[in-house]
Amino acid sequence: MSLKEELKLKKGFSIVEHEALLNIYFTTAGVKKRADGFFKALGLTDVQFNVMMLLHHQSGPDEGLSQAQLSEMMLVNRANITTLIDRMEKAGLVVRVSDSADRRTNIVKMTAKGKKMFEKAEPLYAKLVGRTMFGFNQSELKKLMAVLEKIRENINKPA
Repeated sequence: MSLKEELKLKKGFSIVEHEALLNIYFTTAGVKKRADGFFKALGLTDVQFNVMMLLHHQSGPDEGLSQAQLSEMMLVNRANITTLIDRMEKAGLVVRVSDSADRRTNIVKMTAKGKKMFEKAEPLYAKLVGRTMFGFNQSELKKLMAVLEKIRENINKPA
């Protein structure tokens, strides 16, 4: 269904670039809404799951990542990552340990409870992703990623 139909607009768009950008925005909003409901049913948020994905896939077994590394990988500022890790630590999903090489640095690791929750959530998440991206072949997905990367490059260019 076209965006014009979904939004019940009387007239089409006069600028195709605007229509394309709104398509991205509207699609993102739909993905976010679906993700919020999915993760809420699991007792998580999408951001908490992202932390767990990073800890599981970007660090070695039981190694963990520093808060600074998590902040960079998640594209959030350090204050936000501190609050997020505080909440996850309070929920028993992660623990902070001092880095033996640099005592000023905290390493974040998943707890047994966090690992168990992640092991339950990840296959369900993979199914949701599969349903969301159903009907696309690998070539189409690569083209989609290239288009989105180009948009991000344009966003980051100086005006």
